Amino acid sequence: MHRRKATAALVGLLLAGVAATPAHAETVRSKQWHLDAMKADDIWKISTGKGVTVAVIDTGVGRIPELDGQVLPGKNFAAPSYEGDERTDYGHHGTTMAAIIAGNGKGPRGVDSAFGLAPGAKILPLRIDIGGDGGTPFRAMSEAIRFAADSDAKILNISMAGSNKSENLTNSVKYALGKGKLIFAAVGNDGNGDIYYPAATPGVVGVGAVDADGAATNESQHHAYVDMSAPGINILTGCDGGTGLCNSHGTSDATALASASAALLWSAHPDWTNNQVLRVLLNTAGKPDDGPRNDYVGYGVVRPRIAVPTPGDPGPADVFPLPDLAAADAKNSPAPSTNSKKPESSAPNAEAKKSEGGSLPWLALGLGACVLIGGAVTAVLVRRRNR
Repeated sequence: MHRRKATAALVGLLLAGVAATPAHAETVRSKQWHLDAMKADDIWKISTGKGVTVAVIDTGVGRIPELDGQVLPGKNFAAPSYEGDERTDYGHHGTTMAAIIAGNGKGPRGVDSAFGLAPGAKILPLRIDIGGDGGTPFRAMSEAIRFAADSDAKILNISMAGSNKSENLTNSVKYALGKGKLIFAAVGNDGNGDIYYPAATPGVVGVGAVDADGAATNESQHHAYVDMSAPGINILTGCDGGTGLCNSHGTSDATALASASAALLWSAHPDWTNNQVLRVLLNTAGKPDDGPRNDYVGYGVVRPRIAVPTPGDPGPADVFPLPDLAAADAKNSPAPSTNSKKPESSAPNAEAKKSEGGSLPWLALGLGACVLIGGAVTAVLVRRRNR
C-alpha cells in the first residue's frame, strides 16, 4: 500500500542528525535517532519541559532508573482483579510511554541510558484496566481523564485505543478541555482505516506514526481523525522488565512524542492555553506532500525544533484549533436561524471530521511492540492483545 508522507523538510532531514553524531559519542543517547531528528539537544537549551506534568493514562508506570525523580503520586483506576497500584505496570506499556516522554537518561547505578524528549517534565501515572466494567467500554479511562482534568497535569497522554464509541468518554473529554487540558491519543496500529477511540473523539488530538523518511508506517491507521504524526519506529527507550532498554514502535510511541513536544512548548510559554500550544504545534508541523492535510499524517509531523524556538503567533486563547469540536457542537445544537453564525474554528485549512465508531471490542494495549535490548539475548514483547 502506498503510504503518504510529509515533505523532506518535515523533521529537518530526519537522518541528518544521526549522520552528524560524533563517533566518540557512542552512548545510548547517540542511538536515539528520533531525538536527533527532533534536534532535542538544541531544544533542551531552551526548554526541557520543566514545570509541565503529563498524565500517562495507561497500564501503570513501573519503577525504573530512567524515571527516578520523574513520577508523581498518581491513582489506580483498574479493576480489583488487576494486582498492584498505579506503579505496577501489568502490560509493560505505560512505563515505556512515560520513559519516551520524560526519561532522565540514567540507567541502573547511574550508567548511561535513554532520554525522553522532555526530561524536565513530570509524569502523573493513572492506571486503567483494558476491559471496562459491566460491558461498558472506557469506564476506567473516562474516570482517569476526569481525575487528570482536576489535577495539575496540563497534558493527557493516552496511548491506547478501542473501537466502541462512548458517551461517557466524550463527556469526560469535554470536561478536560473545559479545564484547559490538551489530550493526545494513538490512532491505532491496524493500518486498515478503521476508527478508534479516544483518538476519534472530538477534542482529542489523534496521533499517527511515521518512519525516518517521514512516511506513515504500515501499521499506523489512516483516517479523517488523524490530526498529526510523530516518529513511531525504532524508538530506543527505557522500559521495565528484562534489560531495561527497549526498541519500540507504534502509534503509542508517536503519541508519547507528541505529548512530550507539547510539554516542551508549554514549558517555554507557561501563559499559553491548551488551544495556543496545539495551534503552534500544528502550524509548525512538517506538512504532507499532497496538501495541508491527509489521512495518513494528518496536518503533518510534529516539529518541536521549530515550534519551541520560533513558535510564531499562537492565535486566540479560547478557540480550539481543530474543526472537529466545533462540528460536533454544531451537530448537537438546535438548528440555527438564518442569521446565526457558523461555529468558528482556526484549524489549518482542511477539515478533519471525526467518524462514527465500529463494533469491535476494546483493543487496549495493542499499539506497538517492544524488543528488549541486552547482551546476546533479545526477547520480544508484543503489546497487542485482543479481547
